[in-house]
Amino acid sequence: MGTAELVLQQEVHALYSNHHGWLYGWLRKKLGCSHRAADLAHDTFVRLLAREEPVAIQEPRAFLTTVAQRVLANHWRREQIERAYLDVLARVPEALVPSPEERTILLKTLVEIDCLLDGLPALAKRAFLHAQLDDMTHAEIAAELGISISTVKRHLVRAGIQCYFALTAD
Repeated sequence: MGTAELVLQQEVHALYSNHHGWLYGWLRKKLGCSHRAADLAHDTFVRLLAREEPVAIQEPRAFLTTVAQRVLANHWRREQIERAYLDVLARVPEALVPSPEERTILLKTLVEIDCLLDGLPALAKRAFLHAQLDDMTHAEIAAELGISISTVKRHLVRAGIQCYFALTAD
């Protein structure tokens, strides 16, 4: 284990020891659920452990609040995707409903796609999803979104570039 990793672990250990109870309470008030608060407090510290380098934290509670808010936003975003997926699944004939394992994989994939497309304008996301998931032509996407075919092409290129560079960064 390198020096930077050791320092990071020590920082996170100190943060956890001194502020976990406070963070858990803050999240419990936000969520109204002690179990979910415990999970997200845990996720916050796991995210800190996944960092590459230690940070010198001047205001630990402000820092933890910022990290926890991001974890919370990701949680709500995932829940929103899951609700939308389950709504669509409810309309699928029972014979075509995927197994629980397949549903888990599909939901994880949807969340990953959402992360890849994060930061794109809504129309660019929708155009990309129509092209990839609905197998729509450029003309069909343009008609559906009320935009020109050249704008559809621009959106698809932009989304493709964002996905490509996000995947190569990993």
